[in-house]
Amino acid sequence: MVLANTTVSPGTRGRPLRHPAFRWYLFGTSVSQLGNSVAPVALAFAVLSFSGSTYDLGLVLTARSVPLVVFLLIGGVVADRFPRTTVLIVANAGAGLTQGVSAFLLITGRAGISALVGLAALNGALGALSLPAMRGIVPRLVQPDERQRANALLGLSRSAAQVLGPALSGAMFAVVGGGWAVAVDAATFAFAACCALMLPRTSAKPARGRRGPWADLHEGWSTFRSIPWLWKAVCSLCIANLLVAGTWGVLGPAIAATTIGAGAWGLVLGARAVGLFLTTALVYRIRIARLLLVAQVGFAVTALPLLALGLWPALPVLLVTSFAAGLGSGVFSPVWQTLLQDQIPEHQLSRVSAYDDLGASLAVPLGQILAGPVAGALGERPTAAWAGVAFLLAVLAPLASRSVREVRALSQ
Repeated sequence: MVLANTTVSPGTRGRPLRHPAFRWYLFGTSVSQLGNSVAPVALAFAVLSFSGSTYDLGLVLTARSVPLVVFLLIGGVVADRFPRTTVLIVANAGAGLTQGVSAFLLITGRAGISALVGLAALNGALGALSLPAMRGIVPRLVQPDERQRANALLGLSRSAAQVLGPALSGAMFAVVGGGWAVAVDAATFAFAACCALMLPRTSAKPARGRRGPWADLHEGWSTFRSIPWLWKAVCSLCIANLLVAGTWGVLGPAIAATTIGAGAWGLVLGARAVGLFLTTALVYRIRIARLLLVAQVGFAVTALPLLALGLWPALPVLLVTSFAAGLGSGVFSPVWQTLLQDQIPEHQLSRVSAYDDLGASLAVPLGQILAGPVAGALGERPTAAWAGVAFLLAVLAPLASRSVREVRALSQ
């Protein structure tokens, strides 16, 4: 992976951790993300243990993901209309309550699928409120020249949660049961709400008079589509996420089961998480000039493990390519967040980010649905190989646009 247009930070740039508000936000989100990494695996095992039905499990998981997509744009409007700190307090407290009730039902043996589905749907709706607020709050907590480092630290916490969460979840399920693991997630949401109480309550929105939410949505859409590099990159990411969700998430385990084995597949996933963590740490130390150019090139490396699944699914090859994909992907998230925060007006940041998130959220279930039929027609390994080629083309295509290649953070 080549990090072009970067320089090593000499340590004289801003330090986001010097701001108490950012420290509270980082602490709260880090704990909450660890809980979110523990809960899905534990909940899946818990549902299967009392229901024994993968259909029931699918209902519970879908019940959370659908409201997360449906209410995402509304969450963007709410986060731009009201102080984002208040939105985070309410959303985290509500999510903690829904997970707490789910945990109580599981622990006491009173859980039913209908109740878990309803609680999961409410939790998804609350997530749709919190995500745009999280996207827009960082500029209120740090200085402009500290944003890249702040986003790198937040990315590090996400990467660490992805590495530690599944292992911790499995251990908790084995020792105390899935209900208690969900209870831990509820406690982390409550902790995040307490940390959010320490953040500033000011709102970045200008005076709006009596404008309605539809006018706010339209304004966010107008801003989104008026920025060429933004909508081109989001369209690219939507296609890329669709391909990764279907190939890596659905076909990957199926191909691994007949080649390297389920245990070795876990090692492959771990190698990607390690690469992601290392590069996110590197982004904290460097200054990137042409942000989107570097981000797209780094993300393109994710095509390698998809190609490996189709052409050469041997354990050493998958380990190396998965690790490389983690390195490349680790560049993208903090760089993308920094670019949005620098280029989008702060009072529209949550709404514009919601359109970005909507593209990614819609792509994942679509990719998961299409993977099976396409693999049935072409074969699993040929589908994976062609998905790798399509992924590479989709991610690199926006670089043909000068607006994508040359966009820079305003603070650079």
